[in-house]
Amino acid sequence: MPLNLIKLCVGIETVEQLEQYRAEQVRHAAASGAEPVSTHRTRSFPRRAEEILEGGSLYWVIKGQVRARQRIERLDEVEMAEGGRPHCGIVLDPNVVRVVPRPHRAFQGWRYLEQASAPQDLYETGGDIDAAMPDEMQAELRRLGIL
Repeated sequence: MPLNLIKLCVGIETVEQLEQYRAEQVRHAAASGAEPVSTHRTRSFPRRAEEILEGGSLYWVIKGQVRARQRIERLDEVEMAEGGRPHCGIVLDPNVVRVVPRPHRAFQGWRYLEQASAPQDLYETGGDIDAAMPDEMQAELRRLGIL
């Protein structure tokens, strides 16, 4: 069973904003001649990398709730310009998958997230949800018991 990571999505207010940011990151990389991938850089390299690369995802906590995930394609060692210790570049599938929102408290860095504890993908729940429906509307419909 794959192992996942979970991380706060600092500076991002909505899943739509995360999708736009990741798409822009891919476009910028392609325009600069680099590999057109979505990468998140972090200071620590996961010790359980092998388990993560068996199909794990990076789950994003947005505004106090786990809201989305991106599949992890690979973990690259990234050299830092200032000559410090290498960082980990988490190369992500550019596709952002919404998950059933779940409250999560703030924390620093990233944490491991076992597959059994990971939120279910939103569109696998069987509900009639339009993928383009704004997050706030989805939350209100869930609060009302409609979703």
